[in-house]
Amino acid sequence: MTAAHPRHQLDEVVHAPVRFSIMAYLAGVERAEFALVRDAVEVSDSQLSKQAATLETAGYLQITKGHVGKRPRTWFALTPAGREAFETHLTTLRRIAGGR
Repeated sequence: MTAAHPRHQLDEVVHAPVRFSIMAYLAGVERAEFALVRDAVEVSDSQLSKQAATLETAGYLQITKGHVGKRPRTWFALTPAGREAFETHLTTLRRIAGGR
């Protein structure tokens, strides 16, 4: 039996609601500071850190640490692979929703 239904093409890393929300937010920007992403997806610092680490391990997210003045900052950016994975996942969701 062939796996013809589009759901078999969903990326389990991207599919989790918080990770999907992070990627959706970042898809519209070049990079974003930790607090902006946290507030945009309405999660705690620890939840964002955990989900971001999963995305980074998958090669979908680049995490950059630095300072603004004396304050430590963390920035997130989708990698090219992350952008591709997000777009593929979104296309697959649309195929499922469209019944094709």
